[in-house]
Amino acid sequence: MGKKKNHKMFIFTAPSGSGKTTVVRHLLNKYNFLDFSVSATSREKRPHEVEGKDYYFLSEEEFRTKIDEGAFLEWEEVYDNQFYGTLKSEVDRVWEAGKHMVFDIEVNGATNLKKMYGDQALAVFIKVPSFMELVKRLKSRKTESPSSLKKRIKRIKRELTYEESFDTVLINDKLEVTLQEAENIVCQFIGMRKESAE
Repeated sequence: MGKKKNHKMFIFTAPSGSGKTTVVRHLLNKYNFLDFSVSATSREKRPHEVEGKDYYFLSEEEFRTKIDEGAFLEWEEVYDNQFYGTLKSEVDRVWEAGKHMVFDIEVNGATNLKKMYGDQALAVFIKVPSFMELVKRLKSRKTESPSSLKKRIKRIKRELTYEESFDTVLINDKLEVTLQEAENIVCQFIGMRKESAE
């Protein structure tokens, strides 16, 4: 996997319900020099999701085959038989287009990418003010069954302990402020004044 010096990587990670997808979408809409790394997953497609835009949806068998072929930069079995990963071809696609790459990725994947790309990558951990707020947000989504919610909450407790492993922490309390801070983080890392980036 070739590293291209001028290309940067923004790795946004957070427990479910912290708002990382909202932050990432805002940045992608705001800056045309950013492009999204579409992850692959073996989980079921949700009704609003689009193949190749939200995820590459693979069967469990297809996912395992790609693991064996070495097609992934990183991957993880997040829940039993439910895989997520970053295809090497995604990094090539974005960097060949001359853009900086943005990831919306779970905590272990983020840790692995940061190790691989070092100073070329900025890993941002997004957190909400409290654990209870996170649980409330997850419940209000109404996308989880009671058993899947229970699994997510257990995972969240573990993921919250990773906070210190990342380059910077972005508190998502008031969304408007969070989005402004996310813009500042991006512009600082690529060495661009915010006004000239807009």
